[in-house]
Amino acid sequence: MLRNFLIALLYVSTLTAFSQNELSVEGPDGLLKVELSLKDGSPYFAVSYDGELFLDPSPLGLKTSIGDFSENLSYASSSKRQINESYELSKSKVSQVDYKANELICRFANSNEDTLHVIMRLSNIDVAFSYRVTVKERKTNLLVHEEATGFDLPDYATTFITQQALPMTGWEKTKPSYEEEYTYDEPVGTPSQNKVGYTFPALFKLGEKGWVLISETGVDSRYVGARLGEGTKTGLYPLKFPQAGENNSIGGTYAAMAIPAQTPWRTITVGKTLKPIVESTVAFDVVEPLYEASMDYQMGKATWSWIVWQDGSINYEDQAQFIDLASTLGFEYVLIDNWWDRNIGRERMEELVKYADSKNVGVLLWYNSNGFWSDAPQTPQDRMNTAPARKKEMAWLQSIGVKGLKVDFFGGDKQETMKLYEDILSDANEYGLTITFHGCTLPRGWERMYPNFVTSEAVLASENLIFRQDASDKHAHYATILPFTRNAVGAMDFAPVFFNKILSRTQESGSIRRTTDAFELATAVLYLSPVQHFGITPNNLEEQPDHVWDFVRNVPTTWDETVFIDGYPGKHIVLARRKDENWYVVAVNGEKEQKELEITLPMLAGQEVTLLYDKKDRGAGEKTVKINKNGKVQLTLLSEGGVVIFTP
Repeated sequence: MLRNFLIALLYVSTLTAFSQNELSVEGPDGLLKVELSLKDGSPYFAVSYDGELFLDPSPLGLKTSIGDFSENLSYASSSKRQINESYELSKSKVSQVDYKANELICRFANSNEDTLHVIMRLSNIDVAFSYRVTVKERKTNLLVHEEATGFDLPDYATTFITQQALPMTGWEKTKPSYEEEYTYDEPVGTPSQNKVGYTFPALFKLGEKGWVLISETGVDSRYVGARLGEGTKTGLYPLKFPQAGENNSIGGTYAAMAIPAQTPWRTITVGKTLKPIVESTVAFDVVEPLYEASMDYQMGKATWSWIVWQDGSINYEDQAQFIDLASTLGFEYVLIDNWWDRNIGRERMEELVKYADSKNVGVLLWYNSNGFWSDAPQTPQDRMNTAPARKKEMAWLQSIGVKGLKVDFFGGDKQETMKLYEDILSDANEYGLTITFHGCTLPRGWERMYPNFVTSEAVLASENLIFRQDASDKHAHYATILPFTRNAVGAMDFAPVFFNKILSRTQESGSIRRTTDAFELATAVLYLSPVQHFGITPNNLEEQPDHVWDFVRNVPTTWDETVFIDGYPGKHIVLARRKDENWYVVAVNGEKEQKELEITLPMLAGQEVTLLYDKKDRGAGEKTVKINKNGKVQLTLLSEGGVVIFTP
């Protein structure tokens, strides 16, 4: 605490000594504030909210091939403007965004009189900042070797962050695949297991003061994906570029850019409660679509045999069963996973796509992203990593009526890998194909940037419930962390809703499901993905009551509004989402003891609603209830249980 006090005093004295360069910008409501300063020629920024310091003075700057823009800088000029923009999202947690922000651009010059522009945008709850480099004399390009950027949290902060994996580790050398576990309320500076830092997004609790979520957005083929390095005991987390060994050491760890050059946006969401963290749209506010959609892409729900029935189900007969299941449930899609080219074959796949079309079901097909940066053997392979092969394959897929692809095993954040993501997306758009990424990095504003991008895994997802009993044992716990972290900043292909008691085809052996049926139903709303790949299997049709299937058939996958109601990471969460005039409210219990909650739902006050709840046998019961005029609701959640309230 003394350290923070001394930093604050030093920061004030720096501003006073350099008062002509004292620069600050506030959000529209005046509560969120950023102050910029130079200390011995190095730029810093600090973030406060309602008069309280949320981020101590933190370093800024770039180290490039044309000069160092992190030290020996001098103040050049600054400008401010107001931003008032409205835009639509067709596949996210909200459909209409009115973005109001104040922008400060501060320019610092180095000894060559080249200029670093620090661009700060503040809404009422978010800070987004980016760097722009311009030059005095003619230069056409630069390399950004590293950034001086850091985030200095108070030393009493605690963390909810997921560690970075070492390259070329894990199953068939496919890591990093961004599927590591989260810390839980650990002190800042606690070393990560691999000593290489943490992936975005990163959630920090500032004692009783509030919360901070740090991430980035707007990363495309022109930059690398970044992460947080190891934190110090005093709370400073430096921004780091990819590890050299990622993607089998293919490509550099730097960013190569044309001049003028602008970096992606780093984002900081702050709040006294978790409400701003869950509801923020900053990942989309500061980016723009990179191309127009070639068609009106349809989102929705998909059946998926592989998630429970695994590789043995990738045959014509089993896929026909899951097409029939999708048709019965009114789902838009069936996802056919790895080895389909070997086990079904390309000619029979054409037949299968026609069969699915006759059932009004679209087909999504799996692909291996590569042939040479991991040892993952699954095919089809070598179809997505070069432009000629990719375009030839996509033309065939379009000709037989396939609707979209799931592309797997990327394993890195280098600029070369980011270019591959973008190339797959932009080529697929030319052939009317949607793209889901698996074994992949965090989507960074991609829902808005790429109109045919659907969703990404980038989480310890539901396949691990099948592979590992300990993942099933922790599912409820992590379900109450993800809405505040990974799913807060982008679509998350977790793949929800399992009804099998044992997660295997025979249900004679395998991972035992710990959650209740109502919990599983709640995850269809809790986990945000515009195409949801469900863990339902054909045998479930006869095992669950009609009211369960009525809900599954009707639950949306994209939303007009999202409202955080209550919760704490690892304990429970209550979340409300609206589609058109219909509200869906879900509550899940992350703990192993029964829980009683009193919540307030002003949007449902005085209304009659349907309630799906935990029965004593852990099945999902249904009843109609009337919400009183003050919106108060009493909920009972069994251990690892859930509730769904909806108005349709």
